[in-house]
Amino acid sequence: MKVGAQFADYAWRGGPPAMGETLAEMARAADEFGFDLIGMADHLWQAPHVGGPVAPELECFTSLGVIAANTRRVRLVPIVAGVHLRPPAALAKAITTLDVLSGGRGMLGIGAGWYEAEARGMGVPFPPLAERFAMLEETLQICLRLWDGEQGDEQPYIGQHYQLERPLNVPQSLTRPHPPILIGGGGEQKTLRLVARYGDACNLYPTPDLAHKLEVLRQRCAEEGRDYDTIEKTCMERFDVGADETQIRDLIDRLRRLADLGIETVIGIIPGQDPVSVLKVVGEKVIPAVARW
Repeated sequence: MKVGAQFADYAWRGGPPAMGETLAEMARAADEFGFDLIGMADHLWQAPHVGGPVAPELECFTSLGVIAANTRRVRLVPIVAGVHLRPPAALAKAITTLDVLSGGRGMLGIGAGWYEAEARGMGVPFPPLAERFAMLEETLQICLRLWDGEQGDEQPYIGQHYQLERPLNVPQSLTRPHPPILIGGGGEQKTLRLVARYGDACNLYPTPDLAHKLEVLRQRCAEEGRDYDTIEKTCMERFDVGADETQIRDLIDRLRRLADLGIETVIGIIPGQDPVSVLKVVGEKVIPAVARW
């Protein structure tokens, strides 16, 4: 099993004046302690379960650039980019740039989006869910077109929601044939079908129906003619551990159960205040214990 970290809680000691160095220190710690990837939440407001709109929130891609500059090994991914927040070509260019400047470590993490209050509050269009799913599929198609060949497939793309006269992408991503695509969400009719059709990884939550979700993904792969084993199974988990050995053992036990279900990469949400110490504990005591699974 591999272990990743998601930086989504920014209530760090020192507040905004210290955020740049705190983020850089977290990135270096994750890289040093053996984490496989670092993800950043893609929001303009902080999520309700982490304090809501008045809590601090850093912009995803600027932060990933800082992380890239302070790491040499970890994969870098938005978890996950809301499809409504930017045009597909702008998203593909951001991921391409992240991949190029990190030496080939960029990933596309994407989903249909969910935070309506954030969108309304910040003046971002937020279409109905069915429309966002249609936008999501077109975005995936456009990203793949832009990553096709040495500079993209330049034939016009004409979709219901997006039209590109010349899908051109220079410089091209270092990762070939394209940066890995992680699709977030567990919707059985749409999301998991998109994973089977376009994704290199799924991103799920440790809900009681997780085993069922994975079985549905297997079915969707069969329907799409896709090898289920080629899709990386990732799952979110909260890494709220301290020096308490009981907490550490409990986390390892939870990861063992996820591994038994077939989860290959667990992405731990790192809590605020003292995140570097959490990364250190997980790196020293959890990652070695689960690496053999």
